[in-house]
Amino acid sequence: MAKNGPWRSLSQFLRRTVNRWSVFPAGFLPLPAHPASRQFAFDRGTPIDRFLIERFLEAHSTDIQGRVLEVAERGYTSRYGGNRVTRSDVLHAVAGNPEATIVGDLVTGRGLAWDAFDCLILTQTLHVIYDIHAAVKTIYRMLKPGGIALVTIPGISQISRYDADRWGDFWRMTPDAVRRLFGEAFPGEGIELETHGNVRMAAAYLYGLAVEEIPPSVLTEQDRDYPLLICIRAVKQK
Repeated sequence: MAKNGPWRSLSQFLRRTVNRWSVFPAGFLPLPAHPASRQFAFDRGTPIDRFLIERFLEAHSTDIQGRVLEVAERGYTSRYGGNRVTRSDVLHAVAGNPEATIVGDLVTGRGLAWDAFDCLILTQTLHVIYDIHAAVKTIYRMLKPGGIALVTIPGISQISRYDADRWGDFWRMTPDAVRRLFGEAFPGEGIELETHGNVRMAAAYLYGLAVEEIPPSVLTEQDRDYPLLICIRAVKQK
């Protein structure tokens, strides 16, 4: 973690002022020209979006049960599902992931089973799929009747260079778009949507600051006009 220079000053500034202003005061500019991290703050501590994702999954942990599918790894399945999970599957789009039990395509449905899963966990996945409408329809088909999809999608965010250089990074969504997207794929179903974020949280996230570098109060304040993360709980009707 940087010890000197503009990032130390920014972190100190945030700590001193974040509880006294609803927005950054006039005179804060000029801002640093470059982010503290281009790795979403993984190299500095806990990324802000990961903190929010985990809070969402913890709140809905009882949904994570039975046969559960997670993308890329099973960390959240194990952490929040525990002994409620009877079978844990890991989906990856291409061969080579040693944790993957299924290699399949969310757009075409290749390699996937229908009416098979009690819970799907898809965190920060749909924005790197160009045909996002087809992917959400596939999610619906994969769930058993009564099954639940727990999904997170970035709102305000930098480009994920890792994904962009491999398969693409295509979308940043608004709550209206996500509500309509899932409403079309889950007709008449129970869809719960929540957003997390505020202007200070978004600024800290874009500059690559970690959770440990900002006051806790920033993480609890919500402003629907600055959605850093959009979370969806979608139930397939029985």
